Amino acid sequence: MALTGIQIFKLLPKTNCGECGTPTCLAFAMNLAAGKTELDLCPYVSDEAREQLAEASAPPIRSVAIGAGETEVKPGGETVMFRHEKTFYNPCGIACLVTPDQSDVDAQIAWFNAMKYERVGLMLRPEMFCVKDTGDAAAFEALVDKIVAECDASITLMSDNVETLKKVADKIKQYKPLLYAATEANADDLGAYALESGLPLALKAENIEGVQALTEKLTGMGLKDLVIDTGSRELKAAFEDSIALRRAALVQQNKALGFPTIVFPCEMTQNYLEEALMASTFVAKYGGIIVLSAFRAETVFPLLLQRLNIYTDPQRPMTQEEGIYEINNPGPDSPVAVTTNFSLTYFIVAGEVEASRVPTWLLIKDSEGLSVLTAWAAGKFAGDDVGMFIKKCGIEEKINHKSVIIPGYAAAISGEMEEELPGWNVQIGPREAAHLPKYLKDWSA
Repeated sequence: MALTGIQIFKLLPKTNCGECGTPTCLAFAMNLAAGKTELDLCPYVSDEAREQLAEASAPPIRSVAIGAGETEVKPGGETVMFRHEKTFYNPCGIACLVTPDQSDVDAQIAWFNAMKYERVGLMLRPEMFCVKDTGDAAAFEALVDKIVAECDASITLMSDNVETLKKVADKIKQYKPLLYAATEANADDLGAYALESGLPLALKAENIEGVQALTEKLTGMGLKDLVIDTGSRELKAAFEDSIALRRAALVQQNKALGFPTIVFPCEMTQNYLEEALMASTFVAKYGGIIVLSAFRAETVFPLLLQRLNIYTDPQRPMTQEEGIYEINNPGPDSPVAVTTNFSLTYFIVAGEVEASRVPTWLLIKDSEGLSVLTAWAAGKFAGDDVGMFIKKCGIEEKINHKSVIIPGYAAAISGEMEEELPGWNVQIGPREAAHLPKYLKDWSA
C-alpha cells in the first residue's frame, strides 16, 4: 500500500536543504506521495529509507525499459485508469513484425528510418521491430544483425526455440531487447536466462488466469521486468483482457498482474486499415507495445498523433519558452510580432512567418500555455503585461524602430499597450495565422 505524505516525511532526513527543488522535506514528501516528484532528487536520504520508499512509492504497474537510445520505450508505470484522473506517463511503443522470409524487409527498414514527424516541437516516430523466427536460426540471426546495423530500432526477439533466442540475445544484449515469450513449457529455462542476462521478458498464456500463474512463477525466480501477452488474437477478447489487467493492477492491487502488455493487431486481421483501427483501440486502452504488420505512413502517422494526444498531460498545456525568436535571420529594421506561448500557437505562427520569407522577430509571451483568445479572456495576455514584457525582453536593443504587431484576436489590448509603451506603434495583425505572410510582406514601420 502506498505511503502517505506524513509517513514518507518520517523517513526523510529533514534537512530542508531545498536541493530537491522544493523548500522543505515535508513539501517534498507530499509531492512524492502525490507522484509529482522522484525519490532520487533527494541527495541525503539513507539507503535503508530509500529501499522502503522505493518499494512503497513504486507504481502498481511496473515500468519496463526496452531498447536503448532515442527509441527506448518504457511501457507501464501508470497509476490511474482514466486519463482525466491524472495523466498517463509512458507512451506505448509502436512496432512492426518482420520475419526472415519476408520480401519487403528492406522497405520496412527504410520506412522506419524515414518516419520522423515533427509536431509542436516534438519528434514523433515508431520505435520497434519485432523479429520473428520462422524456423531457420541462421536467417533469424542475420535479420536481427541487419536491423541492428541499418537502424536504431528497439527490438523484440520472438522465437519458440529457447536456444536460438539465447544465442541472438547474447549478441545484442547491449541494446536491451525484449525476449518473447516465456510459456508454461519453457518458463524455467527462459526465465533463468532472462534473470542472468538482465533482459526484459515477455510471457504468453491462454488467459488471464494463466498469465497470473506465469507471473507468480517468474517473479518468484527473481524476475521483475515482465511484459504480458494474454494470448488473445480477437479484438473483443484482447480489449476485455487489456481492461481487466489494468483494473486488476490498479483497483484490486493485484501485483501479479501489474505489468505492461504487448498486443498484436497484426494477427487479428488481414486488412491493414482494420488493423490500424484495432491498434488505435489499444493506444487508448492500455496497450504497452502495439505490433503492426507493416510501417505505412497512412496508418502509423494517425496512431502517433493519437498517442501524442493521449499521453499529453491534460492538466498541463504544452508550452514554448518565453523569449525572442529569430525567424528568417531578422535585422534591426525587421518587423516585431508578439504572441502567446501555447506550443500549437507558436508553431503555427512561426511556420507561417517562416513561409513568408520575411525576416521577423517573434516575441513569445508567457501566457501559462493558453492560446491568444483564451489568454486574453483569462487576463494572461493583457496590454500592460505584454507591454512590460516587451520592455524587459531586450528587443529594443535589436531594432531601429518602435513598432510591434499584436494578434488580431487581441486587438482590445492595443490601448493599454500604448500606455505602457510610450512612443511605440502598436499594430493590429490578422486574426488568422494563414494571413500573416501577406501582412508581413506589406508591413512597414
